Amino acid sequence: MTDYAKLISDEIWAFIRKTQASYPDDTASFSIEDQRRVYDAMCASFRVPHPPGVTTTDRSHAGVPCREYLCGDADVTVVYFHGGGYVVGGLESHDDVCAEICARTGYRVVSVDYRLAPEHRHPAAFEDCRNATRAIHQAHGGSIILAGDSAGANLAAATAHALRGSGVPLIGKVLIYGAFADTIGTTGSYATHAQAPLLTRDDMVFYRDIRMPEGQSTKGDPTAAPLADTDFAGLPPAFLLAAECDPLCDDSPDYASRIAAAGGRAHCEIAPGLVHGFLRARHMSPQAAAAFDRITGAIAAFGRGEFPLPEIR
Repeated sequence: MTDYAKLISDEIWAFIRKTQASYPDDTASFSIEDQRRVYDAMCASFRVPHPPGVTTTDRSHAGVPCREYLCGDADVTVVYFHGGGYVVGGLESHDDVCAEICARTGYRVVSVDYRLAPEHRHPAAFEDCRNATRAIHQAHGGSIILAGDSAGANLAAATAHALRGSGVPLIGKVLIYGAFADTIGTTGSYATHAQAPLLTRDDMVFYRDIRMPEGQSTKGDPTAAPLADTDFAGLPPAFLLAAECDPLCDDSPDYASRIAAAGGRAHCEIAPGLVHGFLRARHMSPQAAAAFDRITGAIAAFGRGEFPLPEIR
């Protein structure tokens, strides 16, 4: 049994308790409508004001609702895909995160409001992300950095696989506690952290099953599970940040190693003592704040044409 009392700091326990106050551990058993209601309420409880100078515009790209963030002229665009298990979340849930990425990097950030399951099962969300990315590049030109957390990290990686060689100039991807495998394992982090706070292995089974059409598996489908791809060549460089106390922890180093084995560039870090969803803890915990610094530093480095090694600032 993993001893989270020793692994997790007091500040992250406070974050966990605040999350659970509006988003209980058994939320996956709620109706879809109630899951979205409590998730939105939970995200709202953590939301902070936009940094000064950041402006937003809501518009569609390829028919997909998006929100654009600007704090000056930008030749680099960060296309951001939110987390939420493919079931919850949207433009509001990660609004302050995207605004802070914009302010810290100076780049345009475009948050993509892809379709959600179960009303729209796979490949709807993937198609929205791929098509919106193409359209965002057509609208703004310049270079593209793909970024996302959890389900959004999966979608960012899948989009990168789908768009390589397409002419869309992908200069990097930043993937935060992502789910990349085509199976939910019973060893490694899936076993060690099967009962982790805020995300369990059983939760992952629920989100996988509700995402996919009835009778269809993620196995062998890189549009649903990027680690299922057989070709990892030609992908943009990647920076991955996983949470230690998360059943998904092993997915990030596994994905990074596949890119490196194919001759690409990938750097993966595991944030000690952090849990799934730690982005919302960035104003509560020094550990989460440091992790967010790493994320924004990596995005900024990619935009400068640099590969974000450990010394990134």
